[in-house]
Amino acid sequence: MFLDAVKKATQFDTETLYENGGDVKKADDVYAKWRDWHPSQISHHGGTCCEVSREWMTAMDFSELGGGDVLTGPRWLRQKYNWGCSTFPIFWCEAVRKDTLDCGALAALAHEVFLNRNVKSIRAQLVQRFSKNSTEQWTKSWHDGNTPLAWTSEDTIYHEGCAVVLPDNNIKIWDASAGWWIDPKQRNGYGSLIALRLSAPSKSVDRTVNWGTHRIPTNQWHRISAE
Repeated sequence: MFLDAVKKATQFDTETLYENGGDVKKADDVYAKWRDWHPSQISHHGGTCCEVSREWMTAMDFSELGGGDVLTGPRWLRQKYNWGCSTFPIFWCEAVRKDTLDCGALAALAHEVFLNRNVKSIRAQLVQRFSKNSTEQWTKSWHDGNTPLAWTSEDTIYHEGCAVVLPDNNIKIWDASAGWWIDPKQRNGYGSLIALRLSAPSKSVDRTVNWGTHRIPTNQWHRISAE
């Protein structure tokens, strides 16, 4: 497995160990649970119901943007939808009528918003470190609280966003659940980003993109080193 450390590249294999917060683990442990997950999608019935809903989303974004920069983050999505449990598959005609959506559904909507602005957008899957207390609290409050959350693992969580690709091959990563751009200058600690995968269709995006000082290979999980 190839990982880029900040400002230098280092080769690792699956037996390589790293030290993080005093715990020594295999380098791929942080994303192993979600290694084969795909980004969440908004489904389409193939009929008028979903097409009208997509058009409404486009019109709503056009109104909220108000002639502003197309790279403005669509914060209105987070203002419209509460963050919470979603069930999949979820269709366009259902999603726009919901009061609550999870990170995957919000990221999928933000991705579509950027595409409709003619901004190149790709999906982003993230692993973040929080705390065991936080993940236990989310488990108790999420949905009925009786089922272990698939998106948590001890003190880490799986999360989704989207990335916009700029002409100079740099990217910006939008967290639709929080309503902000994620800072590429990561620090160890609560809420830190520790792994990332960018899902880029072949030939539409270079095999490696720049996020701040990070060199990110697309279509594979990549460890993010703190600066």
